[in-house]
Amino acid sequence: MDTHQVVQSLAALAHGHRLAIYRLLVERGPEGLSAGAIGEGVGLAPSSLTFHLQNLQRSGLLVQRRESRNLIYSVDFDAMNALVGYLTENCCVGSACATECKPAKPAKARKRLKAA
Repeated sequence: MDTHQVVQSLAALAHGHRLAIYRLLVERGPEGLSAGAIGEGVGLAPSSLTFHLQNLQRSGLLVQRRESRNLIYSVDFDAMNALVGYLTENCCVGSACATECKPAKPAKARKRLKAA
């Protein structure tokens, strides 16, 4: 992933609504959600939602497909993994690493693990 693409991706995520949309779609997985369901999930009006979805799509983080009359949005997981890889590829180079550079489990998952 080149630096220009990384900057575009991070800029797209550097907004509260877009970050909420992205996180919702990450949770949903490859099947994605319709624009209406995303709007309900994050509490955005259709006009605002369209603006934010287009921004995420232009940055390469989302893909869009049509199912009948609905537009379905989902995360481009290859792009997401490339971005995380770019951010962590030089982790602890030249020194003893105090971390394994693995993403933390979401708070919900940690709570479920403790309860089990």
